Amino acid sequence: MSVEYDEFKGNKMIKLYAEADAEKKYPFMFGKTKAKLIIENLDEIQKFVKD
Repeated sequence: MSVEYDEFKGNKMIKLYAEADAEKKYPFMFGKTKAKLIIENLDEIQKFVKD
């Protein structure tokens, strides 16, 4: 996996790329508001991944 930082309409963004995406065509991209939401719900996300 690789990580890049970018900006969209003046907002900071993080882009995550899967190892299988060698050409970096399909980033998983989100900003600070969604990042905070992910952190606040990390336990539920981990449960979801395990199921």
